Amino acid sequence: MRAYLTPLLILLVTAAGVAAGIFAEGYWHFILALVALTTITGVGLNILLGLTGQVSLGHVGFYSIGAYTAAILTLKGVDFWIAFPIAGLLAGIVGGLLALPALRVTGPYLAMVTIAFAFIVEHSTIEWRSLTGGQNGLMGIVPPSIGSHTFTERDIAIMAVLCAGLAMAFFHRLASSAWGKGMLAVRDAEIAARSIGLNPVIVKTVSFALSAVLTGLAGAMFAPLLMFVAPSNFPFSQSILFLLAVIVGGAGWTLGPVVGAAISVVLPEMLSGLAEYRLLFFGGLLLVVLWLAPDGVIGTLATLWRKVDPRSASSGGFDLAAFLSPEAARRLEVRDIGIAFGGIRAASDVSFNAKPGQVTSVIGPNGAGKTTVLNIIGGFYRADEGSVRLGDADLTGAPAWKVARAGIARTYQTTKLFGTLSVIDNVRIALRRGRLGVMLMDADAAEEKRAAEALLAFVGYFGPLATPADDLPHVDRRLVEIARALACRPDVLLLDEPAAGLMRADKDQLSKLLRRIADLGISVILVEHDMTLVMGISDHIVVLDAGTVIAQGTPAEVRHNSRVLKAYLGGGDMRERPRKEAFEPSADAILSTVKLTAGYGAAPVVEDVTFDVRPGEMVAMLGANGAGKSTIMRALSGLLRPVRGNIVLDNKPVTTLEAYRIAHSGLALVPEGRQVFGELDVRDNLVLGAFSRKDVDIDKEIEALLDRFPRLRERLSSRAGLLSGGEQQMLAIARGLMANPRVLLLDEPSLGLAPAMINELFDILAELRDEGVTILLVDQMAALALTVADRGYVLESGRVVHADNAASLASDPALEAAYLGRAEAAQ
Repeated sequence: MRAYLTPLLILLVTAAGVAAGIFAEGYWHFILALVALTTITGVGLNILLGLTGQVSLGHVGFYSIGAYTAAILTLKGVDFWIAFPIAGLLAGIVGGLLALPALRVTGPYLAMVTIAFAFIVEHSTIEWRSLTGGQNGLMGIVPPSIGSHTFTERDIAIMAVLCAGLAMAFFHRLASSAWGKGMLAVRDAEIAARSIGLNPVIVKTVSFALSAVLTGLAGAMFAPLLMFVAPSNFPFSQSILFLLAVIVGGAGWTLGPVVGAAISVVLPEMLSGLAEYRLLFFGGLLLVVLWLAPDGVIGTLATLWRKVDPRSASSGGFDLAAFLSPEAARRLEVRDIGIAFGGIRAASDVSFNAKPGQVTSVIGPNGAGKTTVLNIIGGFYRADEGSVRLGDADLTGAPAWKVARAGIARTYQTTKLFGTLSVIDNVRIALRRGRLGVMLMDADAAEEKRAAEALLAFVGYFGPLATPADDLPHVDRRLVEIARALACRPDVLLLDEPAAGLMRADKDQLSKLLRRIADLGISVILVEHDMTLVMGISDHIVVLDAGTVIAQGTPAEVRHNSRVLKAYLGGGDMRERPRKEAFEPSADAILSTVKLTAGYGAAPVVEDVTFDVRPGEMVAMLGANGAGKSTIMRALSGLLRPVRGNIVLDNKPVTTLEAYRIAHSGLALVPEGRQVFGELDVRDNLVLGAFSRKDVDIDKEIEALLDRFPRLRERLSSRAGLLSGGEQQMLAIARGLMANPRVLLLDEPSLGLAPAMINELFDILAELRDEGVTILLVDQMAALALTVADRGYVLESGRVVHADNAASLASDPALEAAYLGRAEAAQ
C-alpha cells in the first residue's frame, strides 16, 4: 500500500489543479499556471539538489532559454508542439555542456559557475538584438492550438498543471530506479560510489541535463502564457525563488516542489493587501517555515510519520557461492609502484602478489604507506611509477570506477555507506557494478533483492533491511560495507582497517567472515592494525615502512623478522638519553585518569584506562596502531567526550570541560600530524600559542624558544605550511610550550620524519624533560620513546596491559606482543 501512496497523491494533486483551472476565474488562472511552472522547474532542481546534492543558482538561465526558443520558433511559424520539445532539448544540451566544466567544482564554487551562466544568458538576450529583440524582447507570441481551438490562459494553466503532474511522476519513478539510487549514492559518498563502479561525472551530468530539460520545458510554456518575453522577465532573483521552492517544500521528496511552489507563489499574492510590506512579511514567514521545518514541509512530515519495515535478511536458498566465486582465478600483481606528494615519497618500489583464495595482509607503522598502496590499487591515486595488473588486465592509472568494474572492490577506514539509502539499497546499487541500465526501468529487481538479502545474511547482518544506513550502529555499518563490496562480485577485496572500533567478539566473527570470503576464491587484501587478527588469518604478510617493503612472508616469518621489529619498536640501536641528574618524582599526580572509557561509535576504543603523570615526569604511552593512544590524547584534551571515567588535572576534574577550558587549565596538546596554521607565519603561530596567557612578554618567550629550536629562527617570517615536516613538528611543540602548560601532550612527534630529524627532535625533548617540563608522550616507535621516558604504559586493544619504568619495558616481551600480536595468535 505504501508503494502506491505517492503516485496516488500525485494524481490527487494534479486533479485538484485541473479542477482549480476549470472553476477558477480571471487572474487566478495566471497564478495557477505560475505555480505549475514553478513546480516543473522545482522538479528539475530537485533532481539536481535532492538526488545529486548539487546547488544551482542559475536555473533561470535554462528557463530563459526555453522561453526564448519557443518564442523565436513560433514567431517564425513553427508549430508550438514542435517548438515545445525543441526548447526542452536545447536547454538539456546546454545543461549537459555546462555540467562538464561546472561539476569539476563543488559547493559554493559550483553555485558561482551557475550564477555566471545565468548572467551570460541574460546579457546574451540583451545584446543579440536581431534574434531576441534586445531589451524590448519579443511580442505577439502565438499561443498553442489544437485544430481550430487556440489555447486560452485557462487552457495553458491546465496544460501546465498536467505537465507538472507528469514531472512529479517522472521524478518519483526516477528516484526509485537504479539511476535515482546511483544519484543518491554519488551525493552521499562520492568516493564510495566510485568504488562500486559508478562514474560520478556521468551521473552528475545526466542529472544536470535532466534538470535543464524540465526547466526549459517550463520556460517554453511561460512564453505563450505571457505572449511576451524580455530579459526583465528572467531576473536573477527568480533563480533564488526556484531554489527556495525546492528547499521549503523538501529537497529530495517527490511532492516537495509543488508544496514549495504553492507557498512561494501563492503566499505573496495572499499578502498583496499589505502593499510594500508584503515581501517583508513573506520573507519572515519563510524564515519561520524553515526554522520549524528545516528539512522542508514534506521532509518534516515524512520524518514524523516514518516507519521502518522490520523485515530482516534471508538467504532464501540463493546460491551465493556460485554468485561470488570468480569465473577465473586472477592474481593481483603489484610491481614497483611508487608515488610522491609534494616531493615526499609516500610509496616506493612496492611489489607483491595477492593470490586468489588467500588473505594477504599489508601492515606497517603509522605513515608506512599502507592506505596509499590500497588507494593506488583501487584507482584513487595514480602511481608515478610501476604497474598494477589483475590477471591479463592492466589497471595501471585506471580511475577507481573502471578498477571496480574490472573486479577490485574495497572498504574504508571510516565506513562510507550511502547514508540516506536503506541497507538493502546500499547493496542493490553495488550489484549493478556501475551499469545503471535504461533510465526508469528496473529490470531484475526481484533477483537483485534476493542476491542483496543473501549477501547481507552471509556477512551476518540480520537487522531491518529498510533501515537508513545513517541509522546503523558501528558494527552493522562495517558488515553492510563488506556486503556492498561483495555485491560487486570482485576478484580482489581490499579491506582498510575493518576491525577498527569493534569489540573482541566482533573481531573474532570478522576473522571467520574474511576466511570464508577467501575460501570462495576471492583474493583478500587486508590493512589492519590488530596484529592478533592479522597473524591469525593471514596467508601472506607484506610489511611496509616509510613507503617501502621491508619484509614479506608467512605470519611466523614476519613476526620474528628483525627489520619488522625495528620498524614497529624502533630497534635497539637508539641512543640513550638519560637524565643529567637523579630524579625523584612527587607522590602526587598532576594528571590522572580513572577507568577512562572513550570511543567514536557503539564500541569503545579505550576502556577502563587508569594512569597518572607526576610533575616533571615524561611518561610514554605505548602500543600498536589502533591500540587507543591518540584516542586517550583526544579525550584528555577535550576533543573527544569520554563515555565514562574521570580525568583529573591539578586535583580538579576536567572530564566534562570543553577543549578550550581544558587548554586554559594547563593542558596543551601537540596533535598527530602537527596541524600548524599553514597560512600564518611561524611567529604568528607562536603568538597564538600564548593565547590563554595574560601578562606575558611575547617577544622574550619567542626568543627563548628560538634558542631552543634554532631551525625556526631563520624561518620566523615564513608561512608555516611551507616548512619541512621536521620544522613543522618543532613549531607545533614550540607553540604548545608558549602556553606554559602544566602538562604537554605530544602525539606521535616522530611520525613521518627522517632519522636525523627524529634524533634532533628527541634530543630537545630530553632537554625539556631535564628542565622539569611534564610530558605525556605517545609515539609508535617504542624503543625511541623509552630513550627519553621515565615510565611507560603499554596499551593493547584499548586497555593497559603493562606498566613499568622505561628500562624494564624496553626489554619486556609484553611490549613486542602488544605490537605484533601474541605468539599463540599466529599459530
